[in-house]
Amino acid sequence: MLHNGSNLRIITDLFLVFSMGIRMKAPETLYQSDIQSLPLIHRGKVRDIYAVGDEHLLVVTTDRLSAFDVVLPDPIPGKGIILTETSNFWFSYMQDIVPNQVADISLEQALPDEQERAQVYGRAIVVKKLKALPVEAIVRGYLIGSGWKDYQHSGSVCGIPLPANLQMADKLPEAIYTPSTKAAVGDHDENVDFDYTRKLIGDELAQQIKDVSLKLYTLAAEYALQRGIIIADTKFEFGVDDNGKLTLIDEALTPDSSRFWPADQYQPGISPPSFDKQYVRDYLESLDWDKKAPGPSLPQEIADKTAEKYQEALQRLTQ
Repeated sequence: MLHNGSNLRIITDLFLVFSMGIRMKAPETLYQSDIQSLPLIHRGKVRDIYAVGDEHLLVVTTDRLSAFDVVLPDPIPGKGIILTETSNFWFSYMQDIVPNQVADISLEQALPDEQERAQVYGRAIVVKKLKALPVEAIVRGYLIGSGWKDYQHSGSVCGIPLPANLQMADKLPEAIYTPSTKAAVGDHDENVDFDYTRKLIGDELAQQIKDVSLKLYTLAAEYALQRGIIIADTKFEFGVDDNGKLTLIDEALTPDSSRFWPADQYQPGISPPSFDKQYVRDYLESLDWDKKAPGPSLPQEIADKTAEKYQEALQRLTQ
């Protein structure tokens, strides 16, 4: 597998050089892209997607931040570049387990215009056009967030019974798969059980997503722990090609799609500090806000601190 070979060292070195570049000179903030040479297909919570011919897409990861399924009005400086580099790292690291969306087409080929390319450089990749599946594949290794609330109420998480007397942030006996629906911008994702996904996309595909998600999480969690990061939970998204082949899409194990905790500060019973947008969630929880759009503005110090946390996560994972 790739992660046992010398290729990973080369990739890691390149990512480290890039992250050092971020540290030396902050990238220009991009809240919304404006590519005129390609048709805009979709503008999501974080990503802008353009058509590249009939078989490929250009995915631009902006600096927008979504919390509680609401896109906030203030960008996180450099966030899109960090998310792109983090995802690319994991796509390469885990490619022997499941194919990923990355296409063998350069940004220069997709965007010949130098000015347009400069606008999204470092935060855009060309991917294969696939049929996205309407399931968010969530894997939890620790008891936190909505899982902790569910456990307090029912002794289970998304219908999966757990041992009694667990504390907040406890490590689970084994990682559990708790899928949710994929909501549109402005709507809320809803937790569903595994049987629901079987009815939605079929037994074979639902089982394949579950098995692959658990395998990806386990591999990534072991790797990250060696670098001082606990991956408490994460979510994956998948698509299929014309032959029905399962493919990892969207993003992979980023601070946006995962809870990252510093291993040296972890202890059960409290909500650990994090390298992800939990820092923003905690700030928003302190406000008198109904968690509906429009979202509140972020103080500059909150935005800057969040950017630092994202950057540190990238550096730890790829150094």
